[in-house]
Amino acid sequence: MGNTAKAHVALFFVNALYGANNIVAKDVMPAYLTPNVFIAFRVLGATFLFWLVSLFTKREKVAKKDLLKLAVCGIFGVAVNQLCFFHGLNHSSAINSGIIMTLNPIMVAIMAFFILKETMNTIKITGVLIGATGAVFLALQSDGTDGSTLFGDILLFINAVSYAIYLILVKPLMQKYSALTVTTYVFTFGAMYVLLFPQTLIDFTLIDFSSIPFGIWLRITYVIIGVTFFTYLLTMYAMKFLSASVTSTYIYLQPVMVIVFAYLFYAISLSEDYTKSITAIKLLWMCVIFAGVYMVVRSEGIKKRFKR
Repeated sequence: MGNTAKAHVALFFVNALYGANNIVAKDVMPAYLTPNVFIAFRVLGATFLFWLVSLFTKREKVAKKDLLKLAVCGIFGVAVNQLCFFHGLNHSSAINSGIIMTLNPIMVAIMAFFILKETMNTIKITGVLIGATGAVFLALQSDGTDGSTLFGDILLFINAVSYAIYLILVKPLMQKYSALTVTTYVFTFGAMYVLLFPQTLIDFTLIDFSSIPFGIWLRITYVIIGVTFFTYLLTMYAMKFLSASVTSTYIYLQPVMVIVFAYLFYAISLSEDYTKSITAIKLLWMCVIFAGVYMVVRSEGIKKRFKR
């Protein structure tokens, strides 16, 4: 198997890990951990692992002026992003979370227009409007009967927006430093913000950690190592052989993987039954979002061909 093929396999596993995470994390909250405590475990654990890996790589010196930029990236890429995702997942369904995350490329296109002053052609604008329409109607399906709420879906949407802002802000830093250096510092600042969030420390005092079953600890470990650490390493490997645009398109696999794992985990009794939240109308709006995202990505390809 060539390097390109291995890179595609790596990205498939990245999004499979993310897809499973929506089911795994849902089983942990709120019965055993509050979203705030779960976030603290994930961010602190990942930060430790990133610094551990950095000990075995060449250390890069970061300019003082870039530390502020990394600190801002820590706000949007870790603190706001994680807080909104886990609280959103806690108040929504695993299926909705996977679908709403596919809006990220559209959010990146919008942020690039306002922040980086990138042009918006007719195809891209149409794709943004179609994707936004699908997201709005998907959110309107959240009536609480499947565990989802409008509040939860709004938080998941803010999560997508926050991560889009992070991708725009971190782009110049990624061109200046290695991905490992940038991510390590971003997570370090993000961990500081999470710990400074008052409710996090309060929640820690309210949880009886001795009563948490071993199986739940395994799920928590999976989120820290599998969903945060390994996904990052696999993505870095894939980006050595594939373009960023190809890498980003794999996010569209996430809702599909969430649905697959919802059925699989329930069939082998590893999770509750989340398949009841999979409805025909949700799948319809998922396809509408896919269509919008496809048009946005397609417009990038057309723009590149005209530049040649």
